[in-house]
Amino acid sequence: MGNIIAIVNQKGGVGKTTTAVNLTAALHAKGARVLLVDFDPQANATSGLGVTRRAKYSSYDVVINGVLPQQAIVHTEWGDVLPSSASLVGASVELAGIERREYVLKSALEPLADQYDYIFIDCPPSLELLTLNALCACRQIMIPVQCEYYALEGLSDLMSTMRAVKRRLNPELSIFGVLLTMFDSRTNFSTQVAQEVRKHFPGKVYAAVIPRNVRLAEAPSYGEPVITFDKHSKGTKAYLAVAEEIINRN
Repeated sequence: MGNIIAIVNQKGGVGKTTTAVNLTAALHAKGARVLLVDFDPQANATSGLGVTRRAKYSSYDVVINGVLPQQAIVHTEWGDVLPSSASLVGASVELAGIERREYVLKSALEPLADQYDYIFIDCPPSLELLTLNALCACRQIMIPVQCEYYALEGLSDLMSTMRAVKRRLNPELSIFGVLLTMFDSRTNFSTQVAQEVRKHFPGKVYAAVIPRNVRLAEAPSYGEPVITFDKHSKGTKAYLAVAEEIINRN
């Protein structure tokens, strides 16, 4: 059965969607069966894997309108995508009136688990009902942490939320891994932040780090992951290294 992993950090701009897109592509390139569920109304992961926002169905239709996820999944050369749409903005309000509202996404994804080795959920940058659905649907979470000032800001809130969800709603929840992003080898500060994160999450931080890399920033505008946009870039090498670590760990 495939592992369902929510990529989550309520702090914006930490490389969450970049990680979702490029890990999906990197693991797919290594032969894994991967599904990326875009559960962020901004739909950046959707466009980042070349899926038009005019896809027939989206994750909104799956959780609100009862569309089967198999009908909404789009197959790409970099892995499968359950796309998002702007309609997801209002989903939290609509979910509020649904019985067992925290488990709607879980119910939708469970039948897919045997079809994939990894199912990644790209969460919105907030701790609200959409993210809570993702935390109840997954078994583990991956936390991207930028190697910059305030990197650990908000992580205590995320850990508190995770503990509460584990205690009340999803006892299987655990940390899949912590990924250091936007690492700048030219500064001592990035190294100091990395050391601090490793101290807070012993044994959970990947050895490979994601560097600051202009090609990573450019690739989404072309609708493709960095591993095909520039296969020789530092970003490509970093995400392929993380994918290798994930495969070896599992």
